[in-house]
Amino acid sequence: MRRFAAALVVPLLLLTAACGNDKGSSNSSAPAPSAGGKFGEKPTIPKGQGDPPKNLVVKTLSAGNGPAVAKDDFIQANYLGQTWDSDQPFDTSFDKGQPLSVRIGAGQVIKGWDQGLVGQKTGSRVELVVPPGLGYGDKANQNIPANSTLVFVVDIVKDVKVPAGPKGAVQPQNDARLPKVGTNTDAKAPSVDIPHTAAPKDLVSNYVIEGTGPAVKASDTVVVNYKGLLWDGGKQFDSSYDRGQPLAIGLGQVVKGWSQGLAGKKVGSRVLLVVPPELGYGAQGSPPAIPANAPLVFVVDILGTL
Repeated sequence: MRRFAAALVVPLLLLTAACGNDKGSSNSSAPAPSAGGKFGEKPTIPKGQGDPPKNLVVKTLSAGNGPAVAKDDFIQANYLGQTWDSDQPFDTSFDKGQPLSVRIGAGQVIKGWDQGLVGQKTGSRVELVVPPGLGYGDKANQNIPANSTLVFVVDIVKDVKVPAGPKGAVQPQNDARLPKVGTNTDAKAPSVDIPHTAAPKDLVSNYVIEGTGPAVKASDTVVVNYKGLLWDGGKQFDSSYDRGQPLAIGLGQVVKGWSQGLAGKKVGSRVLLVVPPELGYGAQGSPPAIPANAPLVFVVDILGTL
């Protein structure tokens, strides 16, 4: 089954100031951008010269003054990537008009990113030269040949440090017609007790825990932990809690029940969503786990925004 957030376009790099701040090989250098050298501009990178370095090389092209990226932080970053022996990008976010949102140090991206971006400050432009062992190894990946050394220029746009769970005021759950949701805040999946009654016909969006952070905007990318269940029978069909990985997702990339139900809710909250079929997967469902015309129950912890 496709995950709830499978509408997200997955970039190639995801797994399915003083210059010269180098790590790794000291006798190899990263090819300097020949154009578009400023933060926010799409760079042009020439081919690498000679043999590529055997170790990861990290070069701070321009240093920002924002918070340093730490392991398990979520970042937004613009990037351009190409192979060492090519001057043509295999992927870039600069042409997409939308930075990549991803967690660093958690195995969501290639190891060269996980290792190379930790410690870099927000607002920095960083160049990474990634050997095959920290990239895609001996397997080809779409238009990236096997055993390729990769070159990236990465602009770190934003860094968010997310808490383990929601934090705020627990709210009463007095409506016997609605699911009762656990109020634990330890990053583990909360309990959900769905009543043996007909599902509401309209969208339900209720605080279980009301946080104190800013209200989520419809244009935001939210960092969430969540689980989804069928109203009928209570079977779980997806859970980021079980994967141990919060998710960063734009509210424009999700089912309407999420985009409508989370907009306006506060960061730090746990929210109960009951989504009618027309705001979920409708008459088509999402086989095999979500049948046609299925009302859905979601519990969503809003941990941050990007």
